[in-house]
Amino acid sequence: MPKAIPLLDAGRFLQGDDAARTAFAQDLRDAFSRYGFVTLEGHGLDADLIQQTYQSAASFFGLPVEQKMASQIPGVGGNFGYTPFGQEHAKDEARADLKEFYHFAQTHYTQPDCAAVPEFTKGGQKLYADLEALAIELLKAVAMGLDLPEDHFTEQVKGGNSILRVLHYPPAPDAPADAPRAGSHEDINLITLLVGSSADGLEVLDMDGDWIPVRAHSQHLTVNVGDMLQNFTGGVLRSTTHRVVLPEGEGRSKSRFSLPFFLHPQGSMPLDPVMGDREAHPCWTAEAFLNHRLKEIGLS
Repeated sequence: MPKAIPLLDAGRFLQGDDAARTAFAQDLRDAFSRYGFVTLEGHGLDADLIQQTYQSAASFFGLPVEQKMASQIPGVGGNFGYTPFGQEHAKDEARADLKEFYHFAQTHYTQPDCAAVPEFTKGGQKLYADLEALAIELLKAVAMGLDLPEDHFTEQVKGGNSILRVLHYPPAPDAPADAPRAGSHEDINLITLLVGSSADGLEVLDMDGDWIPVRAHSQHLTVNVGDMLQNFTGGVLRSTTHRVVLPEGEGRSKSRFSLPFFLHPQGSMPLDPVMGDREAHPCWTAEAFLNHRLKEIGLS
């Protein structure tokens, strides 16, 4: 049987009794310890909103470059607004990823409106809020699975540097076979929530050195551990290497869209390891960790 990351029902935690919540928290810890990834059903996100966001994203990225560049904000390390094709690369990878993207951030940051596609701005902001609320609930399950107080992370992520990244991987029919749509990397943040995608391509590197394709149903949510949470847990929870590969054949001539939400804490949150291998994981604040990584991937 082909390898696959675990599928869990988030409804057990979101609507369940104490026993169901405790069992889900343990299952989530097991998945994050073994794979660093999990796929969730029963998450409660609005399917129509997700579909509308994908449709408006296609409209935005179909605009002329000059109009998209009007949504770029200089000097913010790509944290908000538009980042053009070919700018970001994976850590330790010289070649740029084959992608462009737009970031929605906290509403108290300056956020450019896209006048040409107003539904893109409206839908992105609403989906951001829904994903942030869900991510905070899932962090409660993470905390319970680590035998920490349920609300350990809650106040530290409210008002943090979280971003909803709307990704466009353009057609690349003439690219080399090994060209990275997204090179092998780990996420920087605490946890990432990935709302489906318009096509396959995401692969996860497991503990045996095998690449596992993630082919989640369009209504499923893929969630993974980021480097900040791995550091905080001293490696008890794994930030797993993953990538997005080019498809073979006609799939190369089609765009791929993706909606990952990166949950970041407030910059002052200490990431000092509280368990696991403390000596192998340095002491950071979230802000120092983020700034260091943004330099490594070409965004700062």
